[in-house]
Amino acid sequence: MSDIQDLNIKKEVLPIFDYSLNSFTRNKILNLLETSLISESQIIERQDILKSFITNIELFKKYSYTVLYLNEVHFFLNNFKIEPVERKYLLFFNPSTDEILLNNKIHQLILFFHRLESICFLRLNLIDFPETYRTDLKRILTFLSFFQLNKYEKIIKEKKWKNKDSKEIIAIILKLKSENRIETFWKDLFLFESYLSISRAIVDKNFVFPTFEKNSITLADFYHPIIKNPTKYSFTSSTNVIILNGPNMSGKSTFLKSVSLCVYLGNLGFGIPASTAKIPFCTDFSIGISKRDDILSGYSLFMTEIMSLKNILLKAVEGKRCFVVFDELFSGTNIEDALEICTTTINGVSFYSNSFFFISTHIQELKNLTSTNISTYYLDCEIINNTPTFTYKLKKGWSEIKVGRILFEKAGLNKLLNSKI
Repeated sequence: MSDIQDLNIKKEVLPIFDYSLNSFTRNKILNLLETSLISESQIIERQDILKSFITNIELFKKYSYTVLYLNEVHFFLNNFKIEPVERKYLLFFNPSTDEILLNNKIHQLILFFHRLESICFLRLNLIDFPETYRTDLKRILTFLSFFQLNKYEKIIKEKKWKNKDSKEIIAIILKLKSENRIETFWKDLFLFESYLSISRAIVDKNFVFPTFEKNSITLADFYHPIIKNPTKYSFTSSTNVIILNGPNMSGKSTFLKSVSLCVYLGNLGFGIPASTAKIPFCTDFSIGISKRDDILSGYSLFMTEIMSLKNILLKAVEGKRCFVVFDELFSGTNIEDALEICTTTINGVSFYSNSFFFISTHIQELKNLTSTNISTYYLDCEIINNTPTFTYKLKKGWSEIKVGRILFEKAGLNKLLNSKI
């Protein structure tokens, strides 16, 4: 189970891809965002499905309906039940109020399904879609065809509906229900709408599909899409350990969150916020950006990091391909301990070449690490008129700028702390 809590999937990532018309589809998109794919071939297959939706994006612009109708048809079908004794007398002369209501719901079902079929599904060229996904589309088309929608839609519009028509539709519903086709239809439809929603987001936001490389990461012009006027980074590394340094407020956490989101979304088969991208296939994610104690487990921040590191290393030992982020690793302990165990950690994880480790730090002494499996980067800051100016530019190497003392002085704390009461 990956630890992706700090990506804030529900609050931050879901809205990026949510062009859905209903809560069922929205929940399915969330499920897709939270469920890892287990192989690179599965990722490529989902990419191909989304690309096929993008190919048909002009057709899908007409895909819409009144959400209330969807909810009512969904409830009606899922809860449909007519006792055998009641069916014998159903919808003959002088129908009851309940029978009139049932008739209306059947009409609503026919009109709703007819709209789906006519504006979308009958217009699809199935050859545009990957063969594996055509099966889902054919199931949707088959389900809709059972209702003979053109025939019954015409009868409704011409106001020629008769008792026998209602009984025929009821028989169809009962047959589909007995064969468990209704539940399958809704699953297929909401997955279809999820892919449609995600593909619309990819097109509107100009996201790209990454390609996959085993032992390197290349991201050009990538950013975090929820930030207004975001800084765009470009980054390439063939080492599996990346140390990120720089002063506070230079943008380290934003960079880590942005690169994590790109790699994570890419491993779901989604488009990502970048101009080009080559990323590794990863089986497990551990994203530690928002500093917090684990209150439920009774762990302090330091012990939380210890256990997170242990859990991810146990997976790496098994040969899993892990993507790991530690923001200010081991800052919860004293500087001597932090230097020693950070050095041990960074040198140690560099040997797990199938996994990638992004580690930010303020410990200057770590710049002396010399392993060829370790790269160092920093987010630049300039001092102009004794004032820190953050450029948010990513550069190779190590930052020597210390802004803490400058900010301390500019806040007037030296004067306050050195004055006599």
